[in-house]
Amino acid sequence: MVKNPPFKSVFLAPKYWLTWLGVLCLYIISWLPQKVQFILGKGLGRLVHRFLKKRRHIAEVNVKLCFPHLSDEERAKMVLNNMENTGLATLETGMAWWWPQWRINRVIGSIAGIEHILSVQHSGKGVLLLVPHMLHLEMLGRILGVEQKGIGFYRPHNNALMEYFMTKGRLRSNEFLIGKRDVKGLLQALKNKKLCYYLPDQDYGRNRCEFAPFFQVPDAANTTGTLLFANSKNCETLSLSGVRDNKGQYHLTIYPALENFPSDAPNGDVRRVNTRMEHAIMQAPEQYMWLHRRFKTRADENAPSYY
Repeated sequence: MVKNPPFKSVFLAPKYWLTWLGVLCLYIISWLPQKVQFILGKGLGRLVHRFLKKRRHIAEVNVKLCFPHLSDEERAKMVLNNMENTGLATLETGMAWWWPQWRINRVIGSIAGIEHILSVQHSGKGVLLLVPHMLHLEMLGRILGVEQKGIGFYRPHNNALMEYFMTKGRLRSNEFLIGKRDVKGLLQALKNKKLCYYLPDQDYGRNRCEFAPFFQVPDAANTTGTLLFANSKNCETLSLSGVRDNKGQYHLTIYPALENFPSDAPNGDVRRVNTRMEHAIMQAPEQYMWLHRRFKTRADENAPSYY
């Protein structure tokens, strides 16, 4: 469990000075008007599109695999839009970590389905909330925390100073955080009727994996970790979608619990999870994290990499 991380004198060492500079710039920018930040964010995203060719290539491959029906022009437009949203995501992180509550309240467009969370908790169980890797994920967590603070299940940052700031920022909307290796900690949080976030939509390798369709890729690697936690008798599995509209308002929707989940058919369960993730992503596909090598693990180990 991670809660109230202490500031350490070692953070003042020269090796962290560049981190301090980056954090300071992000903090200062976070106080600018949202419209100005969006202009800066999109500009940053266009730089990513132009100069980070490897990342752009990954996004291009993912979009082509998932949306083969789109024309080359339509895919190119989606990738550029996605890069702009990637730039925006950097600044949205600063908003989520440092904005006062009155600024957060001004950008809440809607939060629908909170009753599904309350219903599960009133039944004496915790909530395993499945969330896709939307680029504005930090803001989604901060906004949902207005209604109910959750428990973040996350990978600690390799940079100790960034871990400090990330943890402090996320604790604005979470009770505490649990490292991804602390399986028992998450199971205990579910037993205590907590709202726990879990992101099941990335490729975590061949270990504990089921190959199942994800969009138009018939054999994408999918973690079975979802089923491990969902199998706890102390929880129900719900899902979340989130969208940022053109006015900078965020709209969250919580969907009802998956029925009879998990079952005795892991592959079928993974498909059901993917269906939920696809539905959430399609609310704003350009705002999804296509930069991740989602299909790096092939069912056929001898098959060439998509990337």
